[in-house]
This record gives sequence, C-alpha cells and structure tokens, in this order.
Amino acid sequence: MPILPAEPDRCPADLMDRSAEASGRQWRVLHCKPRQEKSLARYLYAAGLEYYLPLIPRRNRIRGRIVTSHVPLFTSYVFLNSDRDERPLALASNRVVRMLDVADQARLWRDLRQVDSLLASGAPITPEERLAAGDEVEITSGPLAGLSGTIVRTASGRRFVVQVNFIQQGASVLLDDFALIPIGRVPAAAI
Repeated sequence: MPILPAEPDRCPADLMDRSAEASGRQWRVLHCKPRQEKSLARYLYAAGLEYYLPLIPRRNRIRGRIVTSHVPLFTSYVFLNSDRDERPLALASNRVVRMLDVADQARLWRDLRQVDSLLASGAPITPEERLAAGDEVEITSGPLAGLSGTIVRTASGRRFVVQVNFIQQGASVLLDDFALIPIGRVPAAAI
C-alpha cells in the first residue's frame, strides 16, 4: 500500500500569516469525536471553511520499515475560523461533539500563531496535556526568538512549553542553549 502524502493542516494555506482582525471572523474550537480530527479537517477543507489542525510527525516501525505519519498535536481539537453562517456547516460533518466559543479571541490567535511557529522550527515537539503553572519566559535568541511560554523542568531537562490556554493543552520542545528572560524583565544587553 502506498504511503499517502501529508494532508493540509490549515485552510487556506496563508491562514496563519493573516491579521486576526482583518478577516471579520471568529475562532471557535471544535471538540470532535475520538480519532476524527483529520477526517473533520478533510471535511472542512472540502467545504472551503477556514481551519487549523496542528500536526506533528510520528515515526513507527511497521513490518521492518520506518513509516512517518502525521498525528494531531491536540487530541480531539480542531480550530475553526468562521462567521455565523459557516457554523452549521461544520456541525453538519457529524464528527463534532461540541463547538466551543472563544471569549478571548486575541489570546487564542496569539497562542495558535506561537504553536505554528514552534512547529515550523523543525524541533522535535512533544504534546503536553493539563499543563502545570510555571514561570513565563520569552526566548531572546535563536530560531525561536520572540516566542513566549512556560518553562517546565523534567527528568530529561528543561522544556519550553507553548500552550493554548483555552483548551489547557500545549506543545513543548527540549531546550539547548536558548537565552531566556522572565516576561516583563529587560535583558541586560538592552539596558
């Protein structure tokens, strides 16, 4: 059986490059049935609805061959950017358990753009569920400069966590030598 190419994780392709206010739409979170994220994304894509489904690569060995598949970063969640008339179209997919309205649109938009930047960095990403509170920091140098998130210490080292607060989940990357400063503090070189 041939290996299928990765499916689009967003529609349209420039969704994350736009300004949040320019579209006149609202972000909603679609909580879908188990293991239906990609099917829902295919449905939304075919319907021409704007969505974002962050995907991460997962390598598996199947019959001696290493196969890479792309799995959802946030299990059971797809982010829909729609107007009032498009909401029923998403619900008609029969894959959505409930549609969650987002009160703080700007914060969700910022969180999603940060997750997208983290994924674009190419660093190995680990899903993080039910994040614990920690120190909020900003990366000041390297390929992830400008991202803000939380530092979590684990047995494997320090992890930089970008979270989507609305669904209480996030993504993390193991840090090497990034320069970090607590949010609100000015780096010494800037003084």
